[in-house]
Amino acid sequence: MAPSSSPATELEVGGRTVRVSNPDRVYFPQAGHTKLDLARYYLAVGEGIVNALRERPCMLHRFPEGIEGEKVHQKRLPRGAPDWVETVRIHFPRWNRTADELCVTELASVIWAVQMSTVEFHPWNSRRADVERPDEWRIDLDPGDECDFATVRRVAGVAREVLHELGVTAYPKTTGSKGIHIYVRIEPEHGFSDVRRAALAFAREVERRAPDEATTTWWRKDRDPGAVFVDYNQNARDHTIACAYSVRGTPDARVSAPLRWDEVADCDPRDFTLATMPARYAETGDLHADIDDHPYDITPLLEWAQRDEAQGAEPVPDPEE
Repeated sequence: MAPSSSPATELEVGGRTVRVSNPDRVYFPQAGHTKLDLARYYLAVGEGIVNALRERPCMLHRFPEGIEGEKVHQKRLPRGAPDWVETVRIHFPRWNRTADELCVTELASVIWAVQMSTVEFHPWNSRRADVERPDEWRIDLDPGDECDFATVRRVAGVAREVLHELGVTAYPKTTGSKGIHIYVRIEPEHGFSDVRRAALAFAREVERRAPDEATTTWWRKDRDPGAVFVDYNQNARDHTIACAYSVRGTPDARVSAPLRWDEVADCDPRDFTLATMPARYAETGDLHADIDDHPYDITPLLEWAQRDEAQGAEPVPDPEE
């Protein structure tokens, strides 16, 4: 893709001025969306994207030449950030290294990240006040290669049934790809290993109720390709997934779109794109706006995990294996 030479544009964002260079550079050739279109999309869903990212370490998926070019997974804040862009320092014990990751506290930081060619935002499930204690439990319904989206929707319905019985207020969204995410706010009282144990116990219950359509089988090669993997491992330390309202690097500029539960049974991920989401957001507002008001204590799930292990179930696998 030839570099664009269009003049820079300045956007006013919450009292700050963010310069967007090469605003006419096409990032999504099939859909025709430009870098400026991407920035304007994030402005349109501003409160929602900030709510999804607020105070969380965030990995950036950057596409300097558009989505058909190289994809850069960026943990460290790109150079040249204004002094008002906030960060959180993360230690990675495996390599004994640190990284200062983006920590969004305002919309201008999101738009600056777009200026730096960010398309996707992948935050941690913990916040910078205590990055070692997650406050978000993520249920990732990941379809196998031969699994259709109707099956994903049915498994989401089973997950909702179990969540309801537990008294959990949960928030579904499309992944922006082929699956569904369900987010639950939790009390930040446990480490990553306990949250993963709880997530696996929940996943096993979904599998018990839908044995032909849901699986917790760890190795992909051993899974039924027509089943949905209830991926508890997305709760491991430093494992991130696209947040609510994040655009994905797909040809149609699909978005990870929050849903009402009554939409899940008939939703189609292709309906939620950079082009369609601003109007939907203007109508619905942020469907995850009150997630912080409904924290859940995962103690019952840890009791399920203890029960399962006492009955011979394998403990939660090492996420690095």
